[in-house]
Amino acid sequence: MAPRIIPFDAYASEYDGWFKENKQIFRSELQAVRMLMPRFDKALEVGVGTGRFAGSLGIQTGVEPSGAMADLARNRGITVVRAVAEALPFVDQAFELLLMVTTICFLDDLDLAFRETHRVLTGGGHFVLGFLDRDTESGRVYEERRNRSRFYRDARFRSSGEVLEVLRQSGFCDTTSVQTIFGSPDTMQTFEPVKPGHGTGLFVVMRGRKPTGVCVSRQI
Repeated sequence: MAPRIIPFDAYASEYDGWFKENKQIFRSELQAVRMLMPRFDKALEVGVGTGRFAGSLGIQTGVEPSGAMADLARNRGITVVRAVAEALPFVDQAFELLLMVTTICFLDDLDLAFRETHRVLTGGGHFVLGFLDRDTESGRVYEERRNRSRFYRDARFRSSGEVLEVLRQSGFCDTTSVQTIFGSPDTMQTFEPVKPGHGTGLFVVMRGRKPTGVCVSRQI
């Protein structure tokens, strides 16, 4: 078992309980994801976890390496395949939409995972990902506290600039982003607004499109 998976198998219920204890954070993040979600018929969430986002967004298929987390997602009606982002067990162009939320900080190979995403998307399909921006004020706090968390101890937080560059190198076009959570999550009591762009909000959602031809469109 990979070291990063161990705490998620051991403490899956605790992880899932975080969403109940931090309803306003989850609500804000979910709204940010929704703002960049295109219409879809067939979608996949990679790193589906316990299924909180997939269940709320109507995504019926997920990939998750942790067996305990996958079981909780299945209890929410999601079909879960045990696999990792770097080796997706699907044929080329299988999905119109692929979602990752707070997943990229746990990936062993970000470039390979994004290439796999590109492979399984149809031409014109969208990749939507949400992550904690390391280069924001709150992101730097998360980085400093990383070793105190059983879940984030082995995480590698990314900056918006880094993620955007890998998206482009992986062949995605029409990239756009929104952000939320502008204060400290430790003291957050109310729903946070969702604003365009990135750079100040801890939680960033980016979207890229797999082109049907040469990528010539404007980027953010």
